[in-house]
Amino acid sequence: MEMKITFPGGKKVNAEMNGIIIPTDQPAEDGGEGSAPSPFSYFLASLGTCAGIYVLSFCQVRDIATEGMSLNQKIEFAATEDGKNRLARVVIEINLPPGFPEKYRHAIIKTAELCAVKKAIMDPPEFIITAHMP
Repeated sequence: MEMKITFPGGKKVNAEMNGIIIPTDQPAEDGGEGSAPSPFSYFLASLGTCAGIYVLSFCQVRDIATEGMSLNQKIEFAATEDGKNRLARVVIEINLPPGFPEKYRHAIIKTAELCAVKKAIMDPPEFIITAHMP
């Protein structure tokens, strides 16, 4: 998989993959226009939406209605020794709809824990950054 990262102006940075452009921007207080989520916001959203697709698939395979179902994601930060904030905890709550089968309560939690984004964080990849001159 490969992505092309471009700089369309201001504080905007776009990622393009498979013909789809994913726009990012910084909030106004950080010098951007706030016209798109920041890269870190996309990262956080990827955690919740990844868990969400696993939950959705679990229900679809079992013909369990998802109307009224949602996930709430809470992000907690902690201060580092140098006073900066770091991501400390991600809490995902699955709000089950009325009539959700009790026998699947534990299984749907286990299913959400299969999220590939979460797994990538738990077993981080190697990062290699290079720079090339024309």
